[in-house]
Amino acid sequence: MFCCLRGCLTGLRLTPAPPPRPPDNPIQLDTSHMGHEVVIVKGGQRVCGSGCALGNAPLVQSKSYFEVKLQQGGVWAIGLATRNTDLDRVHGGMDKESWCLNSDGTVRHNNLELYRLTSDRPKSPADLVTTDLLGTSPPSPSNHTVTSQVADPRTMPCEGDTIGIAFDHIELNFFLNGRNMEVPIPNIKGAVYPALYVDDGAILDLILENFHYPPPSGFERIMLEQSLL
Repeated sequence: MFCCLRGCLTGLRLTPAPPPRPPDNPIQLDTSHMGHEVVIVKGGQRVCGSGCALGNAPLVQSKSYFEVKLQQGGVWAIGLATRNTDLDRVHGGMDKESWCLNSDGTVRHNNLELYRLTSDRPKSPADLVTTDLLGTSPPSPSNHTVTSQVADPRTMPCEGDTIGIAFDHIELNFFLNGRNMEVPIPNIKGAVYPALYVDDGAILDLILENFHYPPPSGFERIMLEQSLL
């Protein structure tokens, strides 16, 4: 736990703090809905320790988007959950109240493996997949399609990556450094919140605005319900 806290607190100075002021964005990780061994710092934007932390606002608008920066590796999961989920778990999607991408390469819900990320990052041109520009079929002598080499979208995130989460109340989608990972999760029910799980030294940063990558078309940052009225 000490090693985790040391990394989690990097950049924070243990000097008298100035008088608190309301944050520019009131949405953050919720200290009243987190596991017993979870630590939240950086104004409610960073989580470490062991367990799950939820955001303090549900995803109420029609198309919501947020990002999570994988600051330090370890055991982690990222996705959505209701407030009925078990916040002391360190893996997401292990109950019917959570839908998550996990550091073990699985996408899970209700303890069921929906997808598995089997692809590592390409290390050489031989590791890349060649497709046409539409991504529909390999080139053949009978067509004159311009080809390009693209990595398998189901690539396992690494330390330093940014994972985008887009939810439109129809399905949940994950984006790795701006690219759709093509592991959609449909039929999500109930009021859901951003859910960040950590263990074994993992550090995650919640990004709610000033995104590293443009959201998908029509998607916006999470807004408080009263601002939608």
